[in-house]
Formats: sequence, C-alpha cells, structure tokens
Amino acid sequence: MINIVHSSLEAAQLQHLPHAVVAFSRDFDYDQLLATHSHPRGQLLYAAEGVMQVRTAHGLWVIPPQRALWVPCSLAHEIRMLSAVRLRTLYIRPHESELIGAECRLLEVTPLLRELILALLKEESDSESGYDLRGRGGHLAQLILSEIDGAAAIPVVIPWPADRRVVAVCEAILADPGNANSLEHWAGFAGASPRTLIRLFPKETGLHFRHWVQQVHITDALLRLSQGEAVERIAERLGYKSASAFTSMFRSVLGKTPSQYGGLARRHIAADSMLQRAKKIE
Repeated sequence: MINIVHSSLEAAQLQHLPHAVVAFSRDFDYDQLLATHSHPRGQLLYAAEGVMQVRTAHGLWVIPPQRALWVPCSLAHEIRMLSAVRLRTLYIRPHESELIGAECRLLEVTPLLRELILALLKEESDSESGYDLRGRGGHLAQLILSEIDGAAAIPVVIPWPADRRVVAVCEAILADPGNANSLEHWAGFAGASPRTLIRLFPKETGLHFRHWVQQVHITDALLRLSQGEAVERIAERLGYKSASAFTSMFRSVLGKTPSQYGGLARRHIAADSMLQRAKKIE
C-alpha cells in the first residue's frame, strides 16, 4: 500500500516570498508518494539522505544524495520515495529559473552546494518571514545560484511513453532492469507484434528499444555506484556477460567509466563525512 502525501501548506506559502531562492525541508518514509503537482517556481529537488524517483509525463529519474533534479516552473511531477528520505529542496523564482533552463536536468551536487542548502535552511528557520535579503541569507542564495549554474549535468533520463502497450513493457523492465528477455518476448507480453513494438518505442520515447533499456541500465548503475556497489556486481545484476562489456556501454553513453563515477561518489561521501566531523568539533 502506497502512502500518499500531498504538498504541504508551508511549501505552497514559500512560492510567494520575494526571495530569489527559498529552501524547504521535510522527512519522508519509504514508499511515500508526493502525488502529481507543480510549483510556480522552479525546483532543485535534492535529498540530503535517501533516494527519490521523480516522474513527469515524459520522463523518469532516480536521484541519490549526490545528485539533484532541476524541475522547471509549473512542470507537473510526482515523487516516490525509494527509501527513507530527508528532503532538502530549493524553490527558485521564475526569473532566475529561466536562466537555469526550461528542461529537467540531472545535476551533480557538490559538498559545497549541499552545505549552502543546509545553511540557507538554518537562516530561514531563524526568521518567520524569511531570511534577510541583504544579509547572510541573501549572500547564500546568490552563491547557491552560482553553484547550480556551474553544476555538471548528467545526460541520463528514462523517457516515458503514453501508449499502454509500451507502458506495460517499460514498467516491467524498470521493475527488473537485469531481465534479459528478448524484444519478441516483450511484444507478446504487450499484446503486440515485434514490428509494432519496434515502431512504437521511438515514436513514444524518442529512443529505439535497445537504447531505452540502456538508459534504464545506466540509471540503475548510477544508483548502485552511489551506494558503493562494485562494478563487477552491477554488471552481473544487469545481465552483462562481463564487467568490460558493461563498462564499454556505460562509457559510450556518459563518456566516463563506472569506476570514475564510483570514485566521484566515494569522494562526495568522504567530503561529507569530514564536514560532519568538523561540525562536531565546533
């Protein structure tokens, strides 16, 4: 049973503040769902802990703590919690949002950006009317915008179809990314001919079947890499004959090896650990 949580009044009120950037925090349990909604402001969807799955009418993203999703103004989206989640998100005024972009993008979150977000939340918690635009809070907001502007984008999205036959196939593959069933099997599963399914995939998703499955594999791999799982184990889980075959596919799409992304995740975790130790010393 999915526990549905609707957007809170506090989050709605934040949309109308004069501040360029406002931060919002809320904790969620595993498998909670924020039903489809939108905001007048753009949103940097970020969780300090936990993993989220975000879906729009046209795409799906999985977001671990080292990454955030940019969601443009007024774009309808739903958020499913794939674990317990500590949401620490930003709402950005329409003018600044236009400069960030009109499309969803998966972004790397540096330790600095993470700390800026947490610091802005602290500034807001000390004032009922929002932070001082000319004080520390205003400076933090400007630094946040600068960090977002310089954040590295990850070209990973799982395009989502509308045709019920393709949706059925996509849901089944998403539930078991390592499933090695053939196109012929999935055509029978969907009640369509292989030729029809071959035609529908690019029409509905913009990608051929094989390339769509690759996006699912990369999304799953990025999540597992962020959790410290070994490349060899990920390749095995996703049905590749060898780690080198998986690495070749991964590099062809992202331009980096899985080990390089895994190293980035480990450095992020190490930097975060150092920051937490420094806070305890203070």
